Amino acid sequence: MILNFIQWNVSPEIIHIGGLSVRWYGLLFALGFYVGYLIMERFFKKEGVPLPILDKLAMYMIISTVIGARLGHCLFYESDYYLSNPIEILYIWHGGLASHGAAIGILFALFMFSRKTKKSYWWVLDRIVIVTALAGLFIRTGNLMNSEIYGHATNLPWGFIFVRDDKMLIPRHPTQIYEGLCYLILSLSLLWIYYKKDGKPLQGMIFGIFLIALFSVRFLLEFLKETQVDFEKSMPLNMGQLLSLPFILAGIIILILSLKRKLEPKNSVENVSAEN
Repeated sequence: MILNFIQWNVSPEIIHIGGLSVRWYGLLFALGFYVGYLIMERFFKKEGVPLPILDKLAMYMIISTVIGARLGHCLFYESDYYLSNPIEILYIWHGGLASHGAAIGILFALFMFSRKTKKSYWWVLDRIVIVTALAGLFIRTGNLMNSEIYGHATNLPWGFIFVRDDKMLIPRHPTQIYEGLCYLILSLSLLWIYYKKDGKPLQGMIFGIFLIALFSVRFLLEFLKETQVDFEKSMPLNMGQLLSLPFILAGIIILILSLKRKLEPKNSVENVSAEN
């Protein structure tokens, strides 16, 4: 059956009372963390890790995601403006979050978390990326509700006409849906690997696969997206693609080292029951 083009005119607000509003993006962002927490709780119980450690991990993740994503957008995409108006970096409600910045912030925060809790850095990363990929689905759904980060014009029958944002009112690739579905498949695949290995995958293996797959998806789908900022129009590869390449390369290196067991602890036995 041939579909007609989809008129997308959904309000980004769920409810608005006075000067306060609840937006789909914020709700989905929070829901991504909540679902991720529940999945990580199952991992911790399966492996006998004390649950108070999970509460600490959740705080590290929330803070590092927001700060990293905000700084990433401000420095990677609009550095001239925000360096001239640094106070506006704090205005998160004005929009502007970058996934590559969030990734850098999370990697740094989890390194600090691993040192604080005496957990292996690779142990933490191999589990957190499973839920991080799933959170990507929620975030891209939030972008869809905001009618943002959509693709080029298309004649395909599932093209979306983003009435609220696109002045041209032409069908476009719903790249938020493409990307969100890819992240869902990735999360389920990593979850399958985790349970296939009975919760004991090779150190760094899941993390390496995550980096390669997620940022390859991001790199490829950028060819379908509209440019986010003007300076990207003259670039053969946009900022998102350039920032994805180091992550893909790092993932390849980490996966190779993992398969060669170069990332295993020296005594080859990981104590996964962390201290409080």
